Amino acid sequence: MTPSVKITVSERNGRDCASTGSARETAIGYSRAIRAGDFIAVTGTVGIEADGRYAPTMRGQTCRALEIIVAAIEALGGKTSDVVRTRIFVTDIQKWKEVGEVHGEFFDQIRPALTMVQIARLIDDAAMIEIEADAIVHSEPKEHI
Repeated sequence: MTPSVKITVSERNGRDCASTGSARETAIGYSRAIRAGDFIAVTGTVGIEADGRYAPTMRGQTCRALEIIVAAIEALGGKTSDVVRTRIFVTDIQKWKEVGEVHGEFFDQIRPALTMVQIARLIDDAAMIEIEADAIVHSEPKEHI
């Protein structure tokens, strides 16, 4: 698991829920990620550091958001290679290449479906990017005897 991201997992309504401990998770009533069967959905994730600050660059925030997403997926028993779709919301679409390079570093051989759109703003004025991800956990094929 990504060591710089603290994730706790609990069970709610038959689903495993991953939490990063964000105050917004409790205030708004959501989980960072949930696993239902083989499906993992990761909520919109900004690139906030553990100390509450944001990197000053789109690249830094993209990397951090993806680190948090991967940590949540791993905490729920998935792997980066299980990611099938990402959605990226940016406040400056002109920086798409910077975002794309980081996304490619994480998902080069996986190549999930991707949507990237520009939005007016995010929940925190310092945030430049928010990323969602969906994963389907692939279990090893069972041997037939």
